[in-house]
Amino acid sequence: MSRERTPEREERIRNVLAHRRKDLTLVMDNIWDPHNVSAILRSCDAFGVLRVHLHYTTEPWPDLGKKSSASAKKWIDRVRHQDAASLVDQLHGQGFRILRTGFSDTARPLWDFDLFGPTAVILGNEHRGVSPELCALVPDELFIPMRGMVQSFNVSVAAALILYEAMRQRRERGLLDEPSLAPEEMERLAADWLTR
Repeated sequence: MSRERTPEREERIRNVLAHRRKDLTLVMDNIWDPHNVSAILRSCDAFGVLRVHLHYTTEPWPDLGKKSSASAKKWIDRVRHQDAASLVDQLHGQGFRILRTGFSDTARPLWDFDLFGPTAVILGNEHRGVSPELCALVPDELFIPMRGMVQSFNVSVAAALILYEAMRQRRERGLLDEPSLAPEEMERLAADWLTR
């Protein structure tokens, strides 16, 4: 059921779309907990991510439910993938640099990476990490430095921290003031969002 089209709602939608970034995305790799997926989508909405990619080969597709019209899943485009090579090829074809999270000997701290250009970050499964097939295709690995006894953040917290760092870097260089969407993309998306 579509919402009422009011000038206030249209203005809010256009303002949000003016800050959406199509040059920053996350890949959720077999993340099994739907609550984590929902929390990641909420962070994506908050930080202005337009689209995410979901790579599901071993876990069931997450059931995100239909709890409320305020749910972040309404406002984030989701692209489903079942093949690692085609996912990586698609992202490279769109100009994305691809990074993955992990803890191998070659992983570098998040702040070592320049997240200014088009960037996709793969978030691994809560227990197994990033799929071996994606690891083989994406050599650049990042981790979030921690000072406590626990080795890693919850995957949804890690997603928020990564997005924050990307936005911080972009803000420092003035990129957040430049629109990411072309005028025709803005109009198409505004028309679509007004029906959600």
